[in-house]
Amino acid sequence: MLIELDGSPQHSRLGGNTLIATSLAVLHTAAAAAREPLWRYLASSKDLAMPLPEIQIFGGGAHAQGRIDLQDIMALPVGAPDWPTALDGCARVYRAAGSLLSDSGRLRGVADEGGFWPDVAGNEAILGLMLQAIERAGLKPSDDVAISLDVAANQFYRGGRYALKADARDYAPAEWIERLAEWTDRYAVCLVEDPCAEDDRANYAAFRAAVSASVVGDDLVVTDAMRITVAANERLIDAALIKPNQSGTVSGARAALDACRSAGIMPIVSARSGETEDVSIVHLAVGWQAPMIKVGSITRGERTAKWNEGIRIAERLRGGGAIRPLSPRH
Repeated sequence: MLIELDGSPQHSRLGGNTLIATSLAVLHTAAAAAREPLWRYLASSKDLAMPLPEIQIFGGGAHAQGRIDLQDIMALPVGAPDWPTALDGCARVYRAAGSLLSDSGRLRGVADEGGFWPDVAGNEAILGLMLQAIERAGLKPSDDVAISLDVAANQFYRGGRYALKADARDYAPAEWIERLAEWTDRYAVCLVEDPCAEDDRANYAAFRAAVSASVVGDDLVVTDAMRITVAANERLIDAALIKPNQSGTVSGARAALDACRSAGIMPIVSARSGETEDVSIVHLAVGWQAPMIKVGSITRGERTAKWNEGIRIAERLRGGGAIRPLSPRH
């Protein structure tokens, strides 16, 4: 009904914020009428696991006024058996990252989504600092905590080349793929989101073929079921972000998630920049049994609200919030 009332291809008549707020309000009302928590109302099974959290440690790109070009440098607690252990491990990495910056006189506060402001000399330097933070936290890179990147390559793709301001260098697409693949292999990176610009599909495919890490689509697919299906069929991606307010309705987000499953790729339920303390996103991830969830860092109230809601839900699940292991490519 909302889509029919709006009647525009990009939901511009009523607006995406209006649509998603109304859509979520109806969903919450349905769960309340059924006298169930939202995550339980959405679930098709009683055998529920928690999604693996993807937590920002450093924020760059548009989240940090372009201080570095890479937008999110995140911790992925792949060795954690359950939600509390996963959050604890990421918190240890976050504190270790802060102490490394403080020890070198480079602690400058946090970026838009709560990750540390990246006061480093270039993009590769932040990856090295991330590895150091994992090791200082007493954890093993790759085994306990892997690195996940949101490159957001659209932001620095200009005139058919990738122009990295922090490195004072621009790359031809083939050169960029080679450099990013080197970083991915060298720094225990297991997920790479938006490695190329959305219109650079040939090089998207080339990058995926060059790395063992999973390639995640966001700008490429914009929580659209058809775009996800096409990108998966073209072998551009192994996973896709599912952002309800990018789709405009809960139904649209669910259709995108179902498209991921039909195509054999991983859905990652995700929040956005400019979030509020609403925690619906966590209920969607648990109820829909998404393998992963991405909502930002473990600081700032609009971020910690989500992680804390996950703790409350985990306490109500059998197994204390166990995390279902990801498949090998993921």
